[in-house]
Amino acid sequence: MLLHCENRGVKGYIAFLLLMNVPCSLQTSNTVNPCCYFPCQNKGVCVRFDLAKYECDCTRTGYYGVNCTIPELWTRVYVLLRPSPGFYHYILTRFKWFWDFINATFIRDAIVRLVLTVRSNLIPSPPTYNSAYGYVSWEAYANVSYFTRVLPPVPDDCPTPMGTKGKKELPDPNLIVETFFKRETFIPDPQGTNLLFAFFAQHFTHQFFKTYGRMGRGFTKGLGHGVDLSHVYGDNLERQHMLRLFKDGKLKYQIINGDIYPPTVAEAPVHMIYPENIPKEKRYAMGQEVFGLLPGLMMYATLWLREHNRVCDVLKTEHPTWNDEQLFQTTRLILIGETIKIVIEDYVQHLSGYYLKLKFDPQLLFGVQFQYRNRIAVEFNQLYHWHPLMPDSFQISEDEYDYGKFVYNTSVLTDYGVEALVESFTKQAAGKIGGGKNTNLNLLKVAMGIIEESRKLRLQPFNEYRKRFNLKAYTTFKDLTGEEIVSKQLESLYGDIDALEFYPGLLLEKTHPKSIFGESMIEIGAPFSLKGLMGNPICSPEYWKPSTFGGETGFNIVKTASIQKLVCLNVKRCPFVSFHIPDSKSQDTTSPSSKPEL
Repeated sequence: MLLHCENRGVKGYIAFLLLMNVPCSLQTSNTVNPCCYFPCQNKGVCVRFDLAKYECDCTRTGYYGVNCTIPELWTRVYVLLRPSPGFYHYILTRFKWFWDFINATFIRDAIVRLVLTVRSNLIPSPPTYNSAYGYVSWEAYANVSYFTRVLPPVPDDCPTPMGTKGKKELPDPNLIVETFFKRETFIPDPQGTNLLFAFFAQHFTHQFFKTYGRMGRGFTKGLGHGVDLSHVYGDNLERQHMLRLFKDGKLKYQIINGDIYPPTVAEAPVHMIYPENIPKEKRYAMGQEVFGLLPGLMMYATLWLREHNRVCDVLKTEHPTWNDEQLFQTTRLILIGETIKIVIEDYVQHLSGYYLKLKFDPQLLFGVQFQYRNRIAVEFNQLYHWHPLMPDSFQISEDEYDYGKFVYNTSVLTDYGVEALVESFTKQAAGKIGGGKNTNLNLLKVAMGIIEESRKLRLQPFNEYRKRFNLKAYTTFKDLTGEEIVSKQLESLYGDIDALEFYPGLLLEKTHPKSIFGESMIEIGAPFSLKGLMGNPICSPEYWKPSTFGGETGFNIVKTASIQKLVCLNVKRCPFVSFHIPDSKSQDTTSPSSKPEL
């Protein structure tokens, strides 16, 4: 049955849908696509038939009814018993004595398994949509040149850019970043995050966030769609071969002041992005073409280069009969494993603020249904633009660099050395990501570009993503921000909370107490992250065994990896290494000359 609801208005229309569970069409001179109202709730799929008729496919959502709003019996029980994200965040970030006990028992494994499965199950696998197809298609599944999407694009024929809510035109992106993002005073992250973390985040994500605008909307150069270390080895075979030494499995390198550094582009002629004023001997060749941009990125490229060649030496000793190719390929698998271990147990652990100790153990998922394949989503790419982390200037030893002197300054890497950069970046605080007004002036163009891209990709409103990830939609801008001034400014620009865009919503949401960002960034970002990490082939039962990594020695390199070991096994003097700024106690307990065991 299809009812007509004349002059109900947008809010009355959607309220009618949800209360009555009856599809409804607006009687206007130009009939509105009913899917523009996002009538299908609880992950239901809207299918349009004629001009004003739609159906919601509620299959396996746990709900039924015309708009997938009536819960099934077990769904009612589950929703009744399920704690809110705010509640379990509160529990996980308090009561250290309790979590110290849990971390020492088998209960830890059970909780970590639950976290991994619940989070990962929120990400569709196999993928469903891309920016060219707002419906399930073989192209959306098979064409890995596209980023995938969790939610389809807003239909092209909707009356407003955000569907039916809000104004006919979205606010000027420049006005948004100037009003809500531009930093007035640097706000350090209350969790104590430092620049060593910030540069790790940027370096790590550049292996799979590779927007390829020349191809069109929603395309990526990162065909591996996950942790493949293409930022170390190159994203194609030709680039990889240019970077390889073809001896003992190693990568090309040069020696400067007695230490190993990336080769120059003359020695490894790969395409790198450098300004014309950078001398050729200062243009270093790395897996990612943009890594010459910042000394922090070059520092990590140098560490992983050293680690690759170090592991090659270990494997060569263990397997004197292996040829160059087997040494290279096995070392790459080991470094992929090291990366995932570091990201889960050091990087995500710090970011979460949880007292529960996270654990990288693929065997935890061997007894549950899990797909070992990943696709990077447009929404994950948008979400991960954490430019508020960057400070106003960079303190290296006793020297201070502004952006003009820091960007493309490859001499910083070799003049100070890796140890000094690690020490300096560990000590300098990174900025708070959430809450707004903390993006440096030099990075506002990047933020503006993100908003412009999201409009070209027709991302659904922020509240639709809240609902997709089992969060309650905000009813007012004040609910979102927790204060008056910004909420009124947002309302004047957008007109309706249901018209707020995805990225501004993430960055302007009120943050958890003493946290780097708010609820949505955690609850939407964590599923993408954990699915991408644990969905890696090396985590599968077929790969996760000693033989994959050249035996127990290589397997143990993976299982004992840490950010401290990555640094200290590849420098002459081991500094304090952590993703948080040190306190006096943490510095005193670390010997500058100590080296972790293999």
